[in-house]
Amino acid sequence: MMYVFKQLQREWHFMLRQRYIIVLLACSLLLSSFSIFSGLSEITQQHQTIERLQAADLIDRNEAQVKYGDPGSLAYYSFHLTYSPPSQLAFAALGERDIYPWKHRIRMLALEGQIYESDSQNAELAQAGKIDFVFVISALSPLLIILLFHDLYASERTSGRHDLLVTTAKYSPALWGARAVVRFAAILLCLMLPFIVGALLSDTPMSSIVLVSLSCLVYLSFWTMVSLWFGKKADSAPRVASGLIGLWVLLAFVLPILGDLVINQSVHSPKGGDIVLTQREAVNDAWDLPKATTMQAFTDTHPQYINHVSMQSEFEWKWYYAFQQVGDQTAATLSSDYRAAAARKYQLAGYVSLLSPPLLLQRYLTHMANTDALAAFEYEQQIRQFHQTLRMFYYPWLFSQDDFDKSTLESIPSFEQIRVDRSMDAAGIKTKTEELSGS
Repeated sequence: MMYVFKQLQREWHFMLRQRYIIVLLACSLLLSSFSIFSGLSEITQQHQTIERLQAADLIDRNEAQVKYGDPGSLAYYSFHLTYSPPSQLAFAALGERDIYPWKHRIRMLALEGQIYESDSQNAELAQAGKIDFVFVISALSPLLIILLFHDLYASERTSGRHDLLVTTAKYSPALWGARAVVRFAAILLCLMLPFIVGALLSDTPMSSIVLVSLSCLVYLSFWTMVSLWFGKKADSAPRVASGLIGLWVLLAFVLPILGDLVINQSVHSPKGGDIVLTQREAVNDAWDLPKATTMQAFTDTHPQYINHVSMQSEFEWKWYYAFQQVGDQTAATLSSDYRAAAARKYQLAGYVSLLSPPLLLQRYLTHMANTDALAAFEYEQQIRQFHQTLRMFYYPWLFSQDDFDKSTLESIPSFEQIRVDRSMDAAGIKTKTEELSGS
């Protein structure tokens, strides 16, 4: 044991005298620190945006409730903020929050256009994303590991010291093991220390900190072992480095990009713009259609109001909201196909990640941080459920009840309650699944 300790101490002092290693470790620390700082700043900004919108949303809705007294006008002029707050771990893995919207202000109009109108953003710019901790660990850290370990053996062979070191060492594996352990511990500390500090600042649960740390430890160990295996018998450090960098490019970039291209070619889906166009054309055409046609399409899905669709004037709010509903019904098939295709693409990307350790780590950590595509799909479902509760709140007043009582606005649906209820349902399903697995 004392021999091993002396070897570690000697290799530590030896490493500190190598300038290029110190520069490499400093760059690792700076990259990790920058990613954590930018992640914390982004999450703080998102929290502040939500708080600011919540306050403005409440003011706007209160003003509308004071100004208007009929349910049709109230439903038209009242906006409702929906949002997906970032998790405590989101600072380290921003995931799909750069691509999928995490906030919407919706009204009781046709929903599909309100959801998919944000789909017109520049996809190429959105995919560029931000440099978060997950990107540094999954995509950049392998390169740092390669630069640190590719010449562990080759540099000694090139300088002619290899045989002398092996001959004079009491136990040859301990010599190289100590050198590898010291370098690995140094870069692990430089990469993970900023994450731990950021996690403590954001009150991340200790269980999440441990899981992320273990995942990163396994991932960095994998690339270290690969680098050592490639360089063990090599005499040329540049040749080892070029081979390892080629492997890194293949696993971190080529395979994910090719997988994405194949998935997009094999899974066809409507575009968000197509859904918006279909819904809006249905809504606009309704102004020129016979009102009976619109009401018939509405009562096909809401038969409880079949005796309350007669109109006494040229314009009534119930007809207006009926064709908003019909607009959503017209685009329902396209919308369903879009969501099914997105889910299928996510599933296929999971198979691709089995061939790409960097992509696999990204998927795992963004899932832990609740910032992956599944979290975006869940938020969309929350919006749909909330919008449906709004309709169920207003439809009785619009179709079957005459005297609207403003006091009922106290029981108007709240998105926060929908979000909490769905979170509790998801937790319950997870708990039940664990219980069944255990039995």
